[in-house]
Amino acid sequence: MAEWSGPLQKIDDWRWRIPKDYKHGMKVEGVIYASEKMIKAIRKDQAPEQVANVAFLPGIVGKSLAMPDIHWGYGFPIGGVAATLFGEGVISPGGVGFDINCGVRVVKTNLTKDEVLPRLEKLLSVLFRNIPSGVGSEGKLSFSPAELRKVMTQGAQYVISRGFGWPEDKDHIEEGGAMEGADPDAVSDKAIERGKDQLGTLGSGNHFLEIEVVERIFRPDIAEVFGLFEGQVIIMVHTGSRGFGHQICTDYLQKMQNAMNRYSIKVPDRQLACAPLDSPEGRGYFAAMASAANFAWANRQLITHWIRESFEEVFGKSARALGMEVLYDVAHNIAKIEEHEVDGKRLKLCVHRKGATRAFAAGHPAVPERFRSVGQPVLIPGDMGTGSYILVGTELAMRETFGSTCHGAGRVMSRSEADRTSRGRDIAAELEKQGILVMAESKATLREEIPEAYKDVGEVVEVVERAGISKKVAYARPLGVIKG
Repeated sequence: MAEWSGPLQKIDDWRWRIPKDYKHGMKVEGVIYASEKMIKAIRKDQAPEQVANVAFLPGIVGKSLAMPDIHWGYGFPIGGVAATLFGEGVISPGGVGFDINCGVRVVKTNLTKDEVLPRLEKLLSVLFRNIPSGVGSEGKLSFSPAELRKVMTQGAQYVISRGFGWPEDKDHIEEGGAMEGADPDAVSDKAIERGKDQLGTLGSGNHFLEIEVVERIFRPDIAEVFGLFEGQVIIMVHTGSRGFGHQICTDYLQKMQNAMNRYSIKVPDRQLACAPLDSPEGRGYFAAMASAANFAWANRQLITHWIRESFEEVFGKSARALGMEVLYDVAHNIAKIEEHEVDGKRLKLCVHRKGATRAFAAGHPAVPERFRSVGQPVLIPGDMGTGSYILVGTELAMRETFGSTCHGAGRVMSRSEADRTSRGRDIAAELEKQGILVMAESKATLREEIPEAYKDVGEVVEVVERAGISKKVAYARPLGVIKG
């Protein structure tokens, strides 16, 4: 792919502008958060062109934004954020992605690294046995059609009510684990067929479960509110709505591509297919997307239950005695109806976050009460060789990015390129030399997910910290990794 040659004007060391006059039809300018070093890599895959294309969406307000983990995606770049006016603007499945509510959950423990290391291999084996992973993996539970409808409307809250979790878990999940507006009638039979056996599964690709140790605390006062300390073992889960969400995205892209002429919508890329939020297609997509978001929260909730059971088996203590509370669970691919201030006016908006994380500031009513004095926890996974960060939302993010920040490291190699360049290598052995145990359903997955396939998550996090749209609270390094 040729290097992008469009205009990028440096605003400051961490922000770059694509001017509104770059392409006739852009309704707002584009802004990319990145360092000078990163911008060179970002130009290589045409993702800035996608930032400019998003600026054509009817009803878009503020700016078409991209986080430092930006890379080429379907329609929107991955790392893209855009908000459209509620009532007048559109909703675009490409602004959410195929893995609806792919997201991250962190479960804390009161265990230290020294307590876990002697049992790490056994712990990974038990987790690997208890949590289905891999392409097409099927869950250990079966849900009737009526139960699946409850999953779609009640999300994590439904499976908690069935005994898979603690009542307080829901208080530490975005939207309480049950997004309003879901309607199972907006979901196709094909999507239900694809998803019905996948609840409680990790899946494949970049999805993972990691046992990590908190190695560094940057802001002790906030870490204390989050319940984090140096040497603490935590568990990070990264997965989404599996084939269920993928099919919903596929279904509605087709519907919206067929409907755009009817609404006289013209966009420079058919992958940006969209429809007015207040149209049959727009309302249908939102209801189906919310159903998939709730499916994903239920999925991560079931996995949490089996993580707790696995720790109980290995350590011979109850999960409560082991301090296995949910820190937080946040979506990376979602569209939400939120109120934000734009140019001095309070507006009701549809905020698309695709490969971007909500990062609400202290005092916001959507932040769980326990964290409201400091701000929302933000969970940023890196690649399996480097580690992850826990950040906190800021007031500047509320003003500049609709309360959004980065979501991870961001790919710099396609899966096929990573697989090709790592043929013949023993990735698990390489990671073991670094003190990281890995278990995977397939060696091919490990080759596709090699650390060098990703940007340095530390650099990504440095940009959002220096730009002021989130603040570093803690860094955690992987001890053991399960990949699908």
